[in-house]
Amino acid sequence: MAEKGDCFASVYGYDLGGRFVDFQPLGFGVNGLVLSAVDSRACRKVAVKKIALSDARSMKHALREIKIIRRLDHDNIVKVYEVLGPKGTDLQGELFKFSVAYIVQEYMETDLARLLEQGTLTEEHAKLFMYQLLRGLKYIHSANVLHRDLKPANIFISTEDLVLKIGDFGLARIVDQHYSHKGYLSEGLVTKWYRSPRLLLSPNNYTKAIDMWAAGCILAEMLTGKMLFAGTL
Repeated sequence: MAEKGDCFASVYGYDLGGRFVDFQPLGFGVNGLVLSAVDSRACRKVAVKKIALSDARSMKHALREIKIIRRLDHDNIVKVYEVLGPKGTDLQGELFKFSVAYIVQEYMETDLARLLEQGTLTEEHAKLFMYQLLRGLKYIHSANVLHRDLKPANIFISTEDLVLKIGDFGLARIVDQHYSHKGYLSEGLVTKWYRSPRLLLSPNNYTKAIDMWAAGCILAEMLTGKMLFAGTL
């Protein structure tokens, strides 16, 4: 198993030294690839997101994401353990010196998108998940952060205790009343079905309401099994 995991790490260009073993494909975040691994030092399974720092734009996005995730600490937010450079180097804030960064974070068994593929949720489960989602959003917004890409694939679930956690802050932004966000809503490979039509048509100076709209769409999908505006925009 370890040899197979090492093969995955090699194929996807992961270079974290010998501390992390048994790599397995997990998924893709907005800014990078995500593999699961076992942290042999901490004796726990983790998710490791690799971010390529190939140019000024990718560097800017990585710095923004790292700045945001380092200020968040809540029961309903995926926990980030550390941010490392090549061979497991401690970045120490010197991101510009490296060509790649690795975000080591909490491993979650599944996400809401995979659960919804199996059918609609019961009303009790929908209420439980929605409560936790809103709880996490309240904390994010109290930290003056907009997630901007809230969708089932970015909402992670622990199947053992049904704890919900919001993750992937690759498109998140810190709220700035004096800054126009015009044009950024189309940035990256981001789904449009969880965004307010008004915001899609006029993406300027948007507020925390963008995340609340997405949460409402997610609740509708949990109860009906259908995306609210799929095929209409």
